[in-house]
Amino acid sequence: MKSPAELDDVQWHALTHAYGSAEDVPELIRALYEGDEETADEAVYELYGNIHHQGTVYPASAPAVPFLAHAVRHAPGKRAELLMLLAALADHDPEDIESPHWPGSSVAAVCAELSRVLPELLPCLTDAERAVRRAALRVVAAVAELLPAELRASVVHQIDELHATDAVPAVRADAMVVLARFGREPLPLDSPLPEVRLAAAALAAERSGPPYPAELVEIIAEDGAEPDPGDDDFPWSGTTTPDTHLTRLLTRDPDAGLAVAARWIAAEDLGSRGSWLAREIAETWRDREPEVLDLLLAALPYQKDTRTLAHRLRTIGHWIDHLPEPGADLRDTLYHYARTEEKETADPALLALVRSRDARALELVLRRPDAHVLKAAAFSFPEAADQLIPVIRQGLAEGATGNAGIALVEALAPFGAAARQARPELEDCLRTGRAAIVAARRLGLSGLLTPETAALLRRAMQSSDPPLRGAAAVAHYRLTGDAAPALRTFEDLLSAQGPTHWHLSSLQPLGSAAAPLLPLVEPLLTARYEWTRMAAAEAHHWITGSSDRAVPVLVELVGPTPLGLSALKALAGIGQVPEDLRPTLRSFAFSPLRLLSDVPFSEQCHPDDELRTLAWNLLASAG
Repeated sequence: MKSPAELDDVQWHALTHAYGSAEDVPELIRALYEGDEETADEAVYELYGNIHHQGTVYPASAPAVPFLAHAVRHAPGKRAELLMLLAALADHDPEDIESPHWPGSSVAAVCAELSRVLPELLPCLTDAERAVRRAALRVVAAVAELLPAELRASVVHQIDELHATDAVPAVRADAMVVLARFGREPLPLDSPLPEVRLAAAALAAERSGPPYPAELVEIIAEDGAEPDPGDDDFPWSGTTTPDTHLTRLLTRDPDAGLAVAARWIAAEDLGSRGSWLAREIAETWRDREPEVLDLLLAALPYQKDTRTLAHRLRTIGHWIDHLPEPGADLRDTLYHYARTEEKETADPALLALVRSRDARALELVLRRPDAHVLKAAAFSFPEAADQLIPVIRQGLAEGATGNAGIALVEALAPFGAAARQARPELEDCLRTGRAAIVAARRLGLSGLLTPETAALLRRAMQSSDPPLRGAAAVAHYRLTGDAAPALRTFEDLLSAQGPTHWHLSSLQPLGSAAAPLLPLVEPLLTARYEWTRMAAAEAHHWITGSSDRAVPVLVELVGPTPLGLSALKALAGIGQVPEDLRPTLRSFAFSPLRLLSDVPFSEQCHPDDELRTLAWNLLASAG
């Protein structure tokens, strides 16, 4: 270890961290000794941000280790936090040690320094504070495979003592995890302590892989229902806490995970652990929504605060349209929550009720209209145009802006010709710049041309906002059939610096009328940016009617990614599925795992559902 008096012996200005020169590190380390908790907190926070930034370490990280170790033993506080910083600095995949890049790397230097000072940190294993003992165990685990034999034997002996005698079961469980990293077998599945049995079962499940043996699932279900009461659920390697690691482990085996979630929820869903596990399974595996929604419904009475209850209701609303016929119990429960005065929970409950297509939802929507709920109601109850359109128009007339304004305009989409009633409000949106892009598109789709609409669209084509110019140009062409203004607009947009794929994706309505733009489109078929190549291929087909240039570009981009999904949709629009794409389509169609994650805050179809349905349809159409 090195004391603060030795800080000036290091040439910190010649070392770097995440933000450049490391000359600020000595000041941060000295701040740990000042005795002021707020100052120490700030110093730890800054050190986590510069010498350990989002999992990366730097040349300045290793020289800081002996000083941090001294602070653990001699500074007046923050011992657990500093131990966890040391563990995080040394975090690595054991397989990395065999890499030719390991010697000389910053993390190897950190591990070497930590191994050297570890003997002086071992007294922390018997510290009076459980958090310090738990953090110290994570420091040992971080360098377990790098310790010299003589130190290794001493460390294992001390951890054995901790495992056998510590008064806190969670510490004993942690000690057992560290002993397993040193190769200790067998795992104590028969321990009298639930915490130790649980940790042993998790380790055994990780080693066995899914499907997990019934004995392990039973232990996890029984002993994992009640979380440890402490607030020191520190992460191990990979920056995951034991709880998070256990959830990820169970998510790999959906049958085991759902069985455990059911038991945890039946035990009152302490810490919302069962309902969280159920949610993760729905996000990871296909066709598990009915079971997950049953579990989430059972968990609702056990949510301890408004925030977690609202989260569970949002999750139900997210998946409920995957049920062909949501059950009466679920809909009645949602109706109960939707009618309450607690807005934080009533709003997500009402949205879920709307998506369940329960007729009672419509009355509540009309009573307290919200832009996003109105949009969902429009798509769930398109037959209620005469009730919903006046409310949508009122929201727009009252000056809705931002996402609310966009949602209200988009809510008009299911109503067809009836949506023309909102033309005055849409024109006002275009005039005032509120949700102007979607308003321009909706006006273009209305089929109703008025002098005011035409003038507003012409003015929008001169806007400084490129997406608005493109949307207005397309809308103007739809309503007038005059391609010249649109061609001038898109010639400018496609010639400008910056991303062009948004503009290319707007050209479909112009079709062959966009032929003069081909000299700008064709070079983009080989653009460096993949999204641009995809959009250029799609636009080339729209303009020329030929698939020869488009299909090879799109096939190359197909994959289980947002870009790959867009490329597949473009191929579906062209109507060609090359034979060599069929194995890929089969993998998309029949994978039990979700291949695409959901888009945050999206109200659209889950991307993975779209990918699977599209793959099924293309396989069917190809025979």
